[in-house]
Amino acid sequence: MARRSLPTLEYSTEQLRGDIFGGLTAAVVMLPLSLAFGVASGLGAIAGLYGAVAVGLLAAIFGGTRTQISGPTAPLSVAMSVVVIDYAAGDIEKALAIVVLAGIVQVLLGALRLGSYVSYTPYPVVSGFTSAVGLIIIVVQLIPLLGHEVALGGVSASIRALPDAVGNVDIGAFALGLLSIAVCLLWPRRLRQALPPSVAALLVCTVLSVLWISDVAVIGDVPSGLPEVRMPSFGWGDVGGAIAPAVTLALLGSINSLLTAMVADSMTRDQHRPNRELLGVGAANVLVAFIGAVPGAGATSATVANVKAGGRTRVSGVLCAVVLGALVLGLGRLAEVIPHAVLAGILIKIGFDIVDWEYIARVRRTRLDQYGVMALTLTLSIVSDLVVAVGAGLIAAAMTGARQFERLELDDGVVSTPLLDMTFLYAPASDDEEGDDPGGISLASFDLDGPDPFAARTGLLSLRGSYTASSSIRLFNSINHDVEEHEVVIFDFSETRHMDDSAAYMMGQLIDVALDSGAKCIVMGLEESQATSVRELNVLRSVPAENFVDDLDGARVVARRLLDGPEGAGGETGEDGEGDES
Repeated sequence: MARRSLPTLEYSTEQLRGDIFGGLTAAVVMLPLSLAFGVASGLGAIAGLYGAVAVGLLAAIFGGTRTQISGPTAPLSVAMSVVVIDYAAGDIEKALAIVVLAGIVQVLLGALRLGSYVSYTPYPVVSGFTSAVGLIIIVVQLIPLLGHEVALGGVSASIRALPDAVGNVDIGAFALGLLSIAVCLLWPRRLRQALPPSVAALLVCTVLSVLWISDVAVIGDVPSGLPEVRMPSFGWGDVGGAIAPAVTLALLGSINSLLTAMVADSMTRDQHRPNRELLGVGAANVLVAFIGAVPGAGATSATVANVKAGGRTRVSGVLCAVVLGALVLGLGRLAEVIPHAVLAGILIKIGFDIVDWEYIARVRRTRLDQYGVMALTLTLSIVSDLVVAVGAGLIAAAMTGARQFERLELDDGVVSTPLLDMTFLYAPASDDEEGDDPGGISLASFDLDGPDPFAARTGLLSLRGSYTASSSIRLFNSINHDVEEHEVVIFDFSETRHMDDSAAYMMGQLIDVALDSGAKCIVMGLEESQATSVRELNVLRSVPAENFVDDLDGARVVARRLLDGPEGAGGETGEDGEGDES
């Protein structure tokens, strides 16, 4: 018996060099973003850095993507601000408890192997949500851009405070904010790989503030060193109100991480492990709540920077977190002088980039219902909150998807065909009348005083393809009248690929309609079809066992027996002694 050899670990000097460059580049990208997202979340700038270190380190070690850089992101920072203000009423410990629940939900999603399903979130919902996040960031950051403190209460509070902020604008802060936006927009392309625009804006504008424009609002006192342990406060009475925001945070973080992982896969030709990714990020988000940090997910911009700089293994993600951790230990004094207006300018540029302008511009090429889902999600995210918006978007997407499935399933798969007696029940006679079909009756011997050979007493209902709850109601409404028009109805399942429980029960109702109208039912090809729900739920129990056939020849024999047999069309009794009208 041959012994299996253990896989060898190959890690070359070239890979190490690429991971070092990738990790350092990602750390440079994450630094200003973490500070900005920390401020935007309502937990503080240093909380953003703590989140970048904790989530980045744990996700890099235990996550399911080798090249992904994780940390605070725009969607989660906006969602976290909503949690702090609307669901925790400013109580940070209560908000952190919701983060713990969100991390646990992510871990459960990974443990139950549901990671691959999270990425099935319809794109219009993702587009509407991300566009709303971008617009929320822009509107909320307009107030600090003008030199005032962020208006607590989200978009509505910012809009109410905007006239007063415009009337009392701080010229120095406003100039620094506009300059930071200009640097982000105009930074030379050839320098972007060495020094990202957001870092350049942070450095240039902060130095300018220290040297010439010092009378502006700055971050202020920022603690340095290791974070203090914080205990999230949570009571059993708060569980009901915490579930919705926790699930929303978990879903947003999961979608964010998995979409970023797909971007990394497309660049490295690698394949991520979605369930492991959720386990790693979820565990990290549980931990960050105990150090008062901002929850995180896959950071697309930092991940792309890591891959472009040469990062190919988990070493780059670990190095990025270590570098940020080293900065945290001594960054407090340096971060204290960063103006709020500069971070606001960087965030406004990020918000503009987040808006899905490409999808919005394709309004004329997009189906109206899909565009409506995007618009609904975007609108509710702004005027209501992210929890309601995501839930409503998913429901609307499911409804529009169901309508599309309804059209596809019925237009392509349901065929109702009347069968003329002369072509179905009675086989045409050959010239020498020696090749008569034993299952039919020769027209040469047909009794002219009998039934009309041009009548269609038998109808064939062919159910081809798949049928779900989406099409079950319309399936019943569209063909129940056809069922009532025939004395015998053949239900053909030969080409049925799938039928869920809703459609199966609807088939049972169609059988009842046929029986109530006095028709007899024949079931054809059920054993060969994939309509397992029809068999398992026993919805065809009203049809006698002898009326189940394999093909059209068998259906012809049974139809003749039911229509022209000695017992006539009615009163036919199965082998178990029960009539087919039982």
